[in-house]
Amino acid sequence: MALYLGKDLGDLLIITLNNAVEAVLAIILLAKCELALLQSTIVGVVILHLLLIPGTSFLVGGYNIRQQMLHPHHSELNHSLLMIGVLATLLPTAFFAALDRGASAVAAAGSEAGSSLVNDTTRDQLLQMSRGIAIMLLTVYVASRIYMHNPPGENNALTVPQDAPPEIHHEEKHLLEEEPLVSSWACMLLLVVTVGLMAVTAEFLVESIDEVREKSNIQVEWFGMILLPIVSFSADGAVAVIFFFQSIYDHLTGREILVPNMLARGRAIDLSIQFTLWWMPFLVLLGWWTNKPMHLMFDYFEVALLLGSCFLVNYVTADSKTNWVEGLIMVIFYLMIALVTWFYPGQPEAVFMLACKETVAEAVARGVEGESKSVVAAGAAAVLARIP
Repeated sequence: MALYLGKDLGDLLIITLNNAVEAVLAIILLAKCELALLQSTIVGVVILHLLLIPGTSFLVGGYNIRQQMLHPHHSELNHSLLMIGVLATLLPTAFFAALDRGASAVAAAGSEAGSSLVNDTTRDQLLQMSRGIAIMLLTVYVASRIYMHNPPGENNALTVPQDAPPEIHHEEKHLLEEEPLVSSWACMLLLVVTVGLMAVTAEFLVESIDEVREKSNIQVEWFGMILLPIVSFSADGAVAVIFFFQSIYDHLTGREILVPNMLARGRAIDLSIQFTLWWMPFLVLLGWWTNKPMHLMFDYFEVALLLGSCFLVNYVTADSKTNWVEGLIMVIFYLMIALVTWFYPGQPEAVFMLACKETVAEAVARGVEGESKSVVAAGAAAVLARIP
């Protein structure tokens, strides 16, 4: 179908469909008021597509070649798009952190007129700023797609420069000459059927979440940030692994000579950009429409992981070149995140501020939050102590 739409719209379609499983999963979590788990899953999906998937691609693709090339235009623009998407989660989180550690917190502790900042008033402020930021992020993403499709000026499209490596010119020529093997109607029908089946599968996955958590005693943060994103990507990952081992087998048996690929596969980074600039703000606005308090104040630990992943990816791709060592570094950093997250219980204040079926005060008073019972039970006493 991407061949019928052309290069730019085709790339957008491929990126959107690759994000479809995670997007449907996120929408179902929003509908079921699993907001804390939803935020963890958003972070997990982004760092999976920033670190593990491209890191594995760079590691495998560069094992028999000194370095691989990334598309220079895409890399330059992606750095800015990725950074603003991550910084959008930092602003509301920094706002809440500053209030919580500033003069207001001191006044709340020493004055009867003061009140805890973990309340509905603060959450309403976070919701208002998050919805405004969400609209701005959507504007940035739409503007970036327009720019990539049709930059200003005559004959100024984002074509490959003349001094680009010959492998990039060959790739562009191959895409222009490639012909679709099936009709457009068959493609559309297949897409409708597969998206429908995928939605049903995602529904089954969400329904099994509570049972798996109760039986396994896995931390909610690790479940949302590591397990769910990997499970949602498992089908694509299995296909990639099968094709990789098939190519190795063909090379060893002499059926096909395995030629080193000079072009690095960095499309997974585009998936993270779309998820932060389109799907994340879309979920905030959808929560606004459905009266779900989804906002952009994330757990402090989650924001730190997003920033660290963004900086590492931008450093690795800054020169539009990669090698297997850089791929290994990205994979190792993801494994570090998975290890640390296994022991992380979560931030109680962040969970209380995402109370979906009750007010923040009721969630704190009850000491039980349906999205993260273990986290809230551990932190309820500490938060209650701050409420006069």
